[in-house]
Amino acid sequence: MKRTLYRNLESMLLATVIATSASATLAQTPAKRSFNLPPSADLNYAINANQRGLPLNGTAIIHWKTDKATYSITTETRAMLLGKILEAKSEGTIDAFGLAPLTSTEKRYRKDPTTATFNRDAKTISFSASDASYPIKGGEQDRNSVVWQLATIARSTPNKFKTGASIPLTVVGQKDADAWVFKVNKAEKIKTATGDLNTIKVSRVIKDGDKDQKLDIWFAPSMEWYPARVRITEPDGDFIEQTLTKADPV
Repeated sequence: MKRTLYRNLESMLLATVIATSASATLAQTPAKRSFNLPPSADLNYAINANQRGLPLNGTAIIHWKTDKATYSITTETRAMLLGKILEAKSEGTIDAFGLAPLTSTEKRYRKDPTTATFNRDAKTISFSASDASYPIKGGEQDRNSVVWQLATIARSTPNKFKTGASIPLTVVGQKDADAWVFKVNKAEKIKTATGDLNTIKVSRVIKDGDKDQKLDIWFAPSMEWYPARVRITEPDGDFIEQTLTKADPV
């Protein structure tokens, strides 16, 4: 009789331990989510820039491709007289946080290419241009994928894109990673080669006194939430602005 009671008690304790362990695992693992990514497309842009006091014009093309399980972003920017000034590529998978980069590569004018590698097995981010290393906690983006992660958030969870909302993201550059916060601004109408577009502007929040790169993105809800305009402004006032001229589904 006692042995039977002991066996029953042991079984109950074991079941409790297993249940507790499973609950802890579920609490630590983000729930699987279904993300609504923008459809694959080739996007053409006109470039307007000011670099070291010199005005520059040019073109850019972004190849955005996804099969809902993986993605790739390839960007090529050309300036008049100078030719190709930037090549960038980000590719990865889709996980419980959205876009999950595996590699991000940049090749700037007259500079060697640099690569940030997201080692998902080791849960670390490493860089070809520095000895820095950062842990992967989930949701980290590179500077190419972050625009498309924001578009994916807008399409998947519209309640997070209300005016005044803040969206925190860890953004990986070519040498390090930083905590960025984006603010959703009021709707704006902008002029493009495809006509006037109603857009939602999202801006990186820069604290007073910080000398950080600013990023403004104008998303077009009527065009699958593609970025209709992107403007990068340096602390010294230099900027690069690209405005959509054509979007072709692929």
